[in-house]
Amino acid sequence: MTKILIDLNNRNFQSSLFNLEKLEQRALLNTLRKISQLSWKELYTDQGLNWELIVSKNSKNINTYSFRFSRKYRGVAYRENDYLVLLDLFVDHDGAYI
Repeated sequence: MTKILIDLNNRNFQSSLFNLEKLEQRALLNTLRKISQLSWKELYTDQGLNWELIVSKNSKNINTYSFRFSRKYRGVAYRENDYLVLLDLFVDHDGAYI
């Protein structure tokens, strides 16, 4: 079982992360810890994360996904080999899908 590696290096993601309130930062870190312990198959089917394909952000080569890390926020990411590359965080559900 291949564990998921997490890439936090995207500038948009970092900017959003640094602007989160402490409680939301903790929720995100707890979610990322959970994700890092899952296989890709487990991630795709985890009900708590609500992992969803974002059709409007798809390119020819990259499928972009959203996941829930708190009641208020969603993250956006894509898979690159064994890495989950985090792109950004959104306060509203719809913002993640534009």
